[in-house]
Amino acid sequence: MLMLLSNPDLALVERQIIMTYNDRNPSLYTHCGVLLKLRKDMINSRVLDCQEEILPDIIAFNDALRDALKDMYDRAHLVWKAVQDNNAFAGKVEVTAKCFLGYDYPELHPVQGDDRQDLWNALCDSGWNPLYEDGVTITKLILPRDINDSFDSLTGMDCPPPNWNEGLDQELTKDLHLISPFHNLFDHTKFAITDFIYVREFETEIKIEIDRKV
Repeated sequence: MLMLLSNPDLALVERQIIMTYNDRNPSLYTHCGVLLKLRKDMINSRVLDCQEEILPDIIAFNDALRDALKDMYDRAHLVWKAVQDNNAFAGKVEVTAKCFLGYDYPELHPVQGDDRQDLWNALCDSGWNPLYEDGVTITKLILPRDINDSFDSLTGMDCPPPNWNEGLDQELTKDLHLISPFHNLFDHTKFAITDFIYVREFETEIKIEIDRKV
């Protein structure tokens, strides 16, 4: 895998991404998004020809992501229950929950280097990667709006067949039960598949929002 990701053209694009990101100029966000899309296409076009090699990491990431989302789902509902049981929370109250890939560059990624964290920061910036604004899921969890939605609904496992493997080798991945957030990262965001399949750590944001008339 390291050989597939060691490409002079790819390295050039990544250097440009890092330089542009460090410039911190919001007017360049559109340009940056194009660079991320170019990088994603360059990586996926090579890596997806060798899916058997990355299959164990696809499985491990999908499992780790499901566990992180289950923890987020359970904690969000506990927070919501605590809010309902506390008279101090007067007014219209919402609990929102989002799950993100870990803030640190993945230790398991085959490509390591001093500039990798800067690249990771650029990839995870929702200004550059706008469909990542709500994290790994297509939409954030909002309570009470989603109070009756099951965990299977959040992860897309409530519709047949429960396997979000579009864009991957259908035969190779037919029994993986990939969850919809995997598909969201792979298909909708500007992450290349090798950006996230080596992630095992996640960050959860749970917020209480109160709309109170004064």
